[in-house]
Amino acid sequence: MAVQGLVIEKVTPGSIAAELGMEPGDRLVAVNGLPVEDILDYRFLTCEEELTLTLIKANGEEWLCDVEKDFDDDLGVDFTGGGLEPIRRCQNRCLFCFVDQMPRGLRPTLYVKDDDYRLSFTQGNFITLTNLRERDLERIIRQRLSPLYISVHTTNPALREKMLGHPRAGKIMEQLHRLGQGGIEMHTQVVLCPGINDGVELERTVRDLVNLWPAVRSVAIVPVGLTRYREGLFPLRPFTREEAGEIVEQVQTWQDHCLERCARAVVFASDEFYLLAEKEVPPALRYDDFPQTENGVGLVRLFLDVWEQVSPSLPRALPCPRKVTVATGVLAERVLAPVVDRLNEIENLAVELAVIPNRLFGPQVTVTGLVSGKDILAALEGSNPGQTLILPAVMLRQPEQIFLDGMTVQELSSLLDRPVIVVDGPAGLVEACVKC
Repeated sequence: MAVQGLVIEKVTPGSIAAELGMEPGDRLVAVNGLPVEDILDYRFLTCEEELTLTLIKANGEEWLCDVEKDFDDDLGVDFTGGGLEPIRRCQNRCLFCFVDQMPRGLRPTLYVKDDDYRLSFTQGNFITLTNLRERDLERIIRQRLSPLYISVHTTNPALREKMLGHPRAGKIMEQLHRLGQGGIEMHTQVVLCPGINDGVELERTVRDLVNLWPAVRSVAIVPVGLTRYREGLFPLRPFTREEAGEIVEQVQTWQDHCLERCARAVVFASDEFYLLAEKEVPPALRYDDFPQTENGVGLVRLFLDVWEQVSPSLPRALPCPRKVTVATGVLAERVLAPVVDRLNEIENLAVELAVIPNRLFGPQVTVTGLVSGKDILAALEGSNPGQTLILPAVMLRQPEQIFLDGMTVQELSSLLDRPVIVVDGPAGLVEACVKC
C-alpha cells in the first residue's frame, strides 16, 4: 500500500510551519480532514484561512495543528520530490516516440516517459489522457487545473489507438468535451507523420479541435522527429520541402478562418515547417499570445522582432579587434546568416557562423535544441573559432547549463580552450559579440 501524505523536506525559519514545530521528516496527511496526496491538494486545501493540519511525526506521533492565517499566507514548507512523487508514467507505445529513438548515455531524465496531468498543469508537459481515471477527470475540474497541454495527434478514434498503441486512446474527443465543459482550457499538439495523420486526417483533427474553441486555445502542428536509431521501429519518413510548404499553406487557411470566427489564429505550424519549406514565418499577429513557444512555435518570429529592435543601435566600430563564433543547428542557419552578416559590418568585429551537424541523432535531426556538446566539439575541435564561442540557451538545460549528452558548458570550454558564452535572444547575442 502506498504511503499517504507528503514528506516535509524543508521548513522555512520563522514561518507558520516553524512556529507549529513542523520538522523535516514529518508527513502531512490531511488538511481539514481531507487527504493530501500531492502538492496540488496541498495548495488547493491550504487556501482556507482556518486550517486543521494532520501530521505524522517522524517518531510516529499524530499531531493536529490548528492554524489561522490570511488567504495568501504560505505555511513555509517544501516537500520531497516537489510533492509530486511518484510521477505517473506513460502507458502508450506511440509509433513516433522520440524516447524510443535515443541512444544510450544521455542525461538520465531524458529517458523518463511521463504522462502526468499534474506535470501538464505545473510545467506545461504534454499528456495524452490515456491513463486518466474518472476520479482524475473529476479532480482536474474540481481543482481547476487549467490550462492543460494535450497531445492529440488525431481525433479519429481508430487511428489514434493505432498511433498511440493504447486501447483507450480513441476516447480523446469525449475527454476533451468533458474537460471543456468543466471550464478547463487546453493547448493541444499534433505530431504529424507523413502518410498517417496528415491530409484528410489532419483536416478532420483541426476541424474537431477548432470546434471546441474557446476551451481549446491553441493547436500546434509539429513534424515527427526521426533519429538514426530506428531499427525495428515503425517505418516513418521525414517531410519533404514541398510537403512542408503544403502544411504551411493549410495552416494559413485555417488561421484565416479562425481569425474571422474567433479573432485569434488558434492553429499554428511549428517553426520547423517554415524553415524546411523555406518560407517566411508569419507576423506576430498570427501567433496570438505565443502560447506554445516551448513546442517550437513562434520562436523565430520572436527572435526576428527583437532583432529589428536592437539592430539599429549596433555600434559602428569596436574599440578593439574581436573575433567570435556563433554556433547553431542546421535548420536555423537561414535565420542567423543575415544577422551574422550585419554584425560583420561592425568595424573590428569578425563573427563566424558555425552550423553544427547533428552526429548524435543523425542528419535528419536539424533543430538547434537537439545539438549535443560532443556535436559542437567534433565540429570545432582543431579549428580556430575565435576568442569566444557563443551558444544559444536552447541547446542546454537551465540553470545547470548541461547538454543532452551530459556535457557541461564548462567542460566544453575547457576542451576547446576558449570561453563559451550562453545567450538568450538577439539582445544577448549582440552583447556577447560587441563586449571587448
